[in-house]
Amino acid sequence: MSVSVRIPTILRTYTNGESEVTASGDTLAAVLDDLDANFAGIKGRVLDESGNLRRFVNVYVGNDDVRFLDNLDTPTPAGTQVSVIPAVAGGC
Repeated sequence: MSVSVRIPTILRTYTNGESEVTASGDTLAAVLDDLDANFAGIKGRVLDESGNLRRFVNVYVGNDDVRFLDNLDTPTPAGTQVSVIPAVAGGC
């Protein structure tokens, strides 16, 4: 199953500057594995040493935050858009 993955600016060095790439997999974990096979090192920027999503990286499948779904086991049906979004902190 092919999905489109939106890549944030900070990770585009891994995708040769591409803002959107395609990947295959029926779950988010499989999509990240496929991404890493094609763009070595990108998975390590999304997942921590324990294999969990990094605290300051948000991942959406469609419009839903995977932390409120099944995390890495979230299904990724064909044609779905996956978005990797670094968290932004700020304040006054």
